[in-house]
Amino acid sequence: MKRHPCHYLLAILLSLAALPGLAGDLVVSAAASLTNAFKDIAEHYEAKHPDAKVLLNFAASGTLLQQIAKGAPVDVFASADQETMDMAEAQGLVANAQRRDFARNALVLVVPADSAIEIAALGDLAQGAVRRVAIGNPASVPAGRYAGRALEQAGLATALQGKLINTQNVRQALDYVARGEVEAGFVYATDARLMADKVKVALEVPLDIAISYPIAAIGISSSENASSEKAASAAEATRFIDFVLSPEGQAVLDNHGFARP
Repeated sequence: MKRHPCHYLLAILLSLAALPGLAGDLVVSAAASLTNAFKDIAEHYEAKHPDAKVLLNFAASGTLLQQIAKGAPVDVFASADQETMDMAEAQGLVANAQRRDFARNALVLVVPADSAIEIAALGDLAQGAVRRVAIGNPASVPAGRYAGRALEQAGLATALQGKLINTQNVRQALDYVARGEVEAGFVYATDARLMADKVKVALEVPLDIAISYPIAAIGISSSENASSEKAASAAEATRFIDFVLSPEGQAVLDNHGFARP
């Protein structure tokens, strides 16, 4: 059976550190909202560079950072927000000079496609017909932090606290809405378009900051004593990041609804 050009990792990467057979692979940990786009990017990248093999790991940005901090063998980290990348930089996992913004997104509130509930503003979530609202766990999910920020600014955080259902990542929030398990949910615009037959956008959530996605290589060393293996991994990581920022990579992101950085 023909092997698919992209190979997807389990969420827990620590066990891979001891596997010598993966020494030449490029491990990319990316925010859950990038799942479909980065699968396509990896395929395009491998087609352009037949010597490359990309391993993709998707989860909430905060969860990915925890994995990397614990020693997961990751070469490239793509976060859904600047705050998580700031934390990676503060922990010495990435260098400021290596960070590059590669995409932007918008936060939207979605409801089930067959919903009859009228929601034209965030304040409408307070109505009795809305019992549950899916939101990414703000501790680890950037979409949840953006949504929490919007609710705070609208003076609704306390009033809606009992209705908020935390999810492990933004895609789980989308699934909850699509299955009708909640009356509404906060997701990215790019996520909403994936299930246009099951969810509909009630409104774009007003934010005072841009939703910007940074990408960086993990553990690149400028030391002359760096091993040849590490140097090769660093070069591959840089080549992949350059591809994401290239016209071809940006076109893939365009096709998935992301805006240019």
